[in-house]
Amino acid sequence: MASRKTSHSKQDKSDKYSILLPTYNERENLPLIVWLLVKYFGESGYNYEIIVIDDGSPDGTLEVAEQLQKIYGEDKILLRPRAKKLGLGTAYIHGMKHATGNFIIIMDADLSHHPKFIPEFIEKQKEGNYDLVSGTRYKGNGGVYGWDLRRKVISRGANFLTQVLLRPGASDLTGSFRLYKKEVLESLVERCVSKGYVFQMEMIVRARQLNYTVGEVPISFVDRVYGESKLGGNEIVSFVKGLITLFATT
Repeated sequence: MASRKTSHSKQDKSDKYSILLPTYNERENLPLIVWLLVKYFGESGYNYEIIVIDDGSPDGTLEVAEQLQKIYGEDKILLRPRAKKLGLGTAYIHGMKHATGNFIIIMDADLSHHPKFIPEFIEKQKEGNYDLVSGTRYKGNGGVYGWDLRRKVISRGANFLTQVLLRPGASDLTGSFRLYKKEVLESLVERCVSKGYVFQMEMIVRARQLNYTVGEVPISFVDRVYGESKLGGNEIVSFVKGLITLFATT
């Protein structure tokens, strides 16, 4: 990938990491993911804040988040709820408006992304001053746990198709565990038009178009412990449509 660097931010303790956690019906998962984030950031010594963007969860996720805010403090847990489910892209835009960090971390709140990898993301970013660092299930010792064969075949197939058609310069296009320079994420989200499963893929494709630099860290992805998985027949159809659209327009 060509190397266009954005402005060099000071790589020291002045860096701050804003974690965006979009939630919908995650009351069982939220306390554990927040505890793990606090633990790994506390151990590594990096400055951070966790921004919970709840989309009107009927299961009481927001009430749980309010309790967590009391435990960890309003400086560490920011609640920025919305009235209803409005999509991932708009959740990121909403969260970024309130982020005070110069780096943004996006991840799922369902425990499929383990916070233990975040210090590796940060070190990787510093190593090459990358514009974004993406977690990959398909490189090094990365992998997927808890999926049946069908899910693995769909995911691998989707990734392979994307590699062939779009040549994106990254090994895992549909993952949603990433670290961005804040201005890079703002620039990419502005340009993205996809929804759902295709959104993360478009983010990487747009990054390649704009010559942003991409680093990768192998991660273990664990299928969600509580709640329902998002990948069904409709998502597969949407993915194929989105892939064809991106191929035709990028």
